[in-house]
This record gives sequence, structure tokens and C-alpha cells, in this order.
Amino acid sequence: MKKQLLVLIAAVALSSSLMAEDHVMAATKSHQPQDTSSVPATLSLSLGEAQNYAVKQNRTLRNASLAVQEAYAQRWQTIASMLPSLDGNYTYSNYLGYSATLGMMGGEIEINMPNVGALGLTAAVGINGQGIVGVLLNNIAIDMRKIALEQSENELRSSVMSAYVSVLALQSISNLLDSSLVNIQDLEQMTQNAVNVGAAEQTTADQIRVRVNTLKNSINTQKRNIELATNSLKVLLDVPVETELVLTEDIDDVLSPERVINLLAENFNIENNLNYQLLKKQTELARRNVHMAGWAYGPTVSLAYNYTNQQYYGEGGMRMTPPNVIQVSVKMPLWSSGKRAAGVIEKKIAYEEAKNTLSETTDNLAIQYRQLCFNLTNAYETYTNEKDNIEVARRVFASATEKYKYGASSNMELTNASNDLINAQSSYVQAMLNLVSAQADLEEFLNK
Repeated sequence: MKKQLLVLIAAVALSSSLMAEDHVMAATKSHQPQDTSSVPATLSLSLGEAQNYAVKQNRTLRNASLAVQEAYAQRWQTIASMLPSLDGNYTYSNYLGYSATLGMMGGEIEINMPNVGALGLTAAVGINGQGIVGVLLNNIAIDMRKIALEQSENELRSSVMSAYVSVLALQSISNLLDSSLVNIQDLEQMTQNAVNVGAAEQTTADQIRVRVNTLKNSINTQKRNIELATNSLKVLLDVPVETELVLTEDIDDVLSPERVINLLAENFNIENNLNYQLLKKQTELARRNVHMAGWAYGPTVSLAYNYTNQQYYGEGGMRMTPPNVIQVSVKMPLWSSGKRAAGVIEKKIAYEEAKNTLSETTDNLAIQYRQLCFNLTNAYETYTNEKDNIEVARRVFASATEKYKYGASSNMELTNASNDLINAQSSYVQAMLNLVSAQADLEEFLNK
């Protein structure tokens, strides 16, 4: 019976350890980083593909995922603290030839103290209310870290979208300026030819050359901005800097009226909002903390089994320690000078604060939803206007260039048209980025 009990305790302890280890190892393996050496030299991605790639590769998001696994490990520690534990020890004592003298009726008896080895095994289990509530608190902590992980993922997707659109916008402007540069360079050559034959003044050719240089500077600035935006996207994707990124979508696919209209038509369900979900969990956590503080008044029940086997090396020896002992204990707190009562009051106040915060946030989220819809509507209207403006500025510049060839417009008109085109491109890019930001904010708010 004794051996069977020992085997059973050892089996329970071993299986518990293996369960915890298997759970954590399996979860950790699913989030192992991909070797960057496997990234192809050229990576072609749509917006959705870029977002999914970043979610898989980004180190910051992997850390948030590992935080969830950490919470699982912490929960298992709490559970394991209430499961049977098994401890073993071995003690060897050498008395160096010492003899004990016992006084008895009729004289004294001298007893040699033999060397002794003692093997001990202790199996114990203890359960209390705070441990059970602690498991519930761990469950809430896991849910909160999962919500935080989802928030991080949504933020990453929004950042990828902004970086992706920035690259597309800057490429579009760069292409526009390239075509404008070709036209004005032709005009520069034509004007210089007229100067060479005495049909125009050198100052006119110089003024056009200034326009050429201004456009070249704008083009060089755009190229540097494209490289900067592309590198920012590479950081989000966690790919090597030498990787060539090819964006397979154009700006009209990403910023389409249909996407904006569909997003504005979404019904607002507060239960889908991640901030609301997180506050609900925090409120639930505060409520459980009240229970945890209350269980400080509860008993702790413990059960222990001790097995001791002594082996004497030499003659004699008295076996004073029983080989098998079972202990059952109940520990009940009686008096703490009001410490436990104050702890309960503190947690109740924190719970009331959490409920007030949740109620206030619930009201504010409805207002915030309306504001985000307004921001998106306004940003889309501005984007549409700026898109039309840059097309008009392009046509005006092309018309002014053509008229200037035939002497129908002045150098000042050409200069103004060129400045208008450069200003229009800056306003267009800013309107585009504002639209992306407004769209991403609403999508994140709706947890889309």
C-alpha cells in the first residue's frame, strides 16, 4: 500500500509538470521568428498581403504574443500551487564514535551512536479560497493580454497601411513631376535656341532654367521621401533593407469610394470595441480582487504524507521516527487588527472606480464614433477635391507650357503654373495621408 501511494503521488507530479511544459512549448513554437535569410530578394505585396506579412514577422507583435503565453504560464503556476507536490531528501549523519550514556536503575548504560542514513519523502497538497480566486484572476489576465495583442495587431495593420499608401502617393507625385520636367526641359531647349538666333533674351532662358532646377529639386526630394517611406515599410515588415519591395496595388485601389462608404455604413457595436472590452475586463478584475481580499478570512486546508526510512550503519540504534505519518491541518485566521477589513474596503473602492470609468467610457465611445465618422467624411471630401485640384494644376501647367512655346503666355504665367503644380502636389499628398489616418482610426475603433 505504501509503495502504491508513493508511485501514485510521483505519477501525478510528473504528469502535471509535463502538461505545463507541453502547453508552454507548443505555444512558444507557434510564434518562432522566421529566419530573415529566407526573405526573397524581391517581395511583391498587395496592401492586405503586406499587413498579413507584418503580423507574422513583426518582432513587437511577437513580443505581445509571447506575453499571452507568459500569462498562461503564470496561470499554471497558480493552479500547480494547489496540486499535490512531492519532495524528497536524504540525510547522512556520522557521530564520529560518540557514545551516549543513559542513567538507569542499577547503573549507567553506554550506547554507541551508529552512523545513520535517512531517506524522506513528503507529499502535500493545500487548498484555500484565495488560490481558487487567483486562478480566476489569471484567466482575466490572459483575456486582457489577448485584447492587448489584438490592439497591437490592429495598430500594426494601420501603420502598414499608412506606410504603404505613403509610398504609393510619393511614387504618383514623382511620376507627375517627371512628366512635367520633360515638358519644361523641352521648353528650355527651345528658348535657348531662340536666344542663340537672337529671337529671345538670355534672361528668359535663365528664368526657365530656374524652373527646371526647381522641378529637379522637387523630384530629388520626392525620391528621398520614397526611399524613407519604403524603409519605414520594411521596418514594419521586418525584412532586410536590401530587399526590393514591389507594391502591386495602386492608390485608387486602396483609397476607393466603396471602401469609405462601406466603412461609414458599418453599425457601431460597442462590444466589438477593444478599449471597451479591455475596460470590462479591468472592471471584472477589480470585482474579483474584492473576492480575493474577502478570502483572507477563509481557512487553508492542507494534507501531507511523510515517509521516512532510516538505515543504521553499525550496531545499535533506536528508531524514534515513525516511517509513515499523515497530517491534516486547517488554518483559520482569527485577528489581524483590522488589516484584512481595510484590504476588503480598498478593493471595493477600486471596484467602484472601475465601474465609474466603464460607464463614462461607454458614453464617450458613442460620441467618439460620431467624431471619427465626421473626420473620415471630411478627409475623403478633401482628398477628392485635392485630387481634382492636382489634375487641374497639371493641365494648366501643360497648357501654359504649350502657349509659351508659341508666345501666347508670359514667363510669369508659366512660373505661376509651375508653382501651383508643386503646391497642389503637396496638398494632395497631405490630403491622402489624412484620409488614410482617418480611415485607419475608424477601422481600429470598429475592430475591423
